[in-house]
Amino acid sequence: MSTNSNKRYLFQLNHPAHFHLFKHTIRILKENGHDVLISIKDKDILKDLVKDYEFVQLSEGYRKKNIYSILKSVIDRDRRLLSIVKKFKPNLMIGTSPEIGHVSRVVDVPSLFLGEDDVNLSTTMYLAAFLCYPFFSNMLTPYCVNNGIWKKKATYYNGFQKLAYLHPNYFTPDRKKVRIKNDERYFIIRFSGLTAYHDTGIEGISDVFAKKIIKILSDKGRVIISSERPLPKELEKYRFDGDVSDMHHYLAFADLFIGDSQTMCAEAGLLGTPFIRYNDFVNKISYLNEIEKKYKLGYGIKIGNDEEVLEKIKELLSIKDLKNIYVQRKVDLLEDKIDVTAFYVWFIENYPQSVKIIKENPEYQNKFK
Repeated sequence: MSTNSNKRYLFQLNHPAHFHLFKHTIRILKENGHDVLISIKDKDILKDLVKDYEFVQLSEGYRKKNIYSILKSVIDRDRRLLSIVKKFKPNLMIGTSPEIGHVSRVVDVPSLFLGEDDVNLSTTMYLAAFLCYPFFSNMLTPYCVNNGIWKKKATYYNGFQKLAYLHPNYFTPDRKKVRIKNDERYFIIRFSGLTAYHDTGIEGISDVFAKKIIKILSDKGRVIISSERPLPKELEKYRFDGDVSDMHHYLAFADLFIGDSQTMCAEAGLLGTPFIRYNDFVNKISYLNEIEKKYKLGYGIKIGNDEEVLEKIKELLSIKDLKNIYVQRKVDLLEDKIDVTAFYVWFIENYPQSVKIIKENPEYQNKFK
């Protein structure tokens, strides 16, 4: 089932990760003859990523983490987006931020929320959900996600958002893009900035602990640090100096990934690289619990258990054919999951009939395996 009529779609991107989430969906929609407009917050490298697309900017990405500033930011973006929507006149608005839902109610245009965060992740997450979920027409989330009191509004699919850009139908790891000798083992450590609204009070890998990790890893191969925060002088020499756009290629060929970032841990696992996730979110995020516990692609360890992390690193490094084991586990996961981008395109082009189809017959989505 598909529609042949050309439509107008507006996508809201608040973070570089949202560009990767939607880039193939947007490309295919445009190839199918639809008009697509992107609205963005100017955060990190997002403006550079969308420079070849038609886009408008709603706001700067930086904001202080207090309720007043968050609410003011949302209201400002509501006003700007309303003006944009009145001119563009979309048939459907898609995104993960509250202004899409708010404006859709004002102009009576349907809106679709795509997310994979559990509403019970933190108090701030619940606040964000109350500002956001009630206003969207529908929500599209992986099966495992806890949508709380809004679960009846959600349509569920058998996949993960990161498969929208890491599925082998869209991404092929290229060893030539990795500026490290083919026979040299290497390990990646990730320091997240932990600046998102749901990161308030959350701890990650400290510089002191990073040095202990590096001491173990450096005897086995090269250490690379990817960091959103400043590094002390003694760690600066490990900083990733490749092309940021090639990071997924580096992740795919690494022997081990250790980080306090949810996103990059999940990405590593979905690329067949074993990961150790070390932060306060362990056991709180459903999609990562599934990746870690069902498919055994990584390990979550809570802050305060430094020795457990060090022992797990030693254990993994001692396993013969470590990489091959995890690549096979990745293959097993991919056989279970659908092609998320193909599903998104179908769902958007056939909205709202697609909601009814999936709710009445969830097995329909297996057409996208």
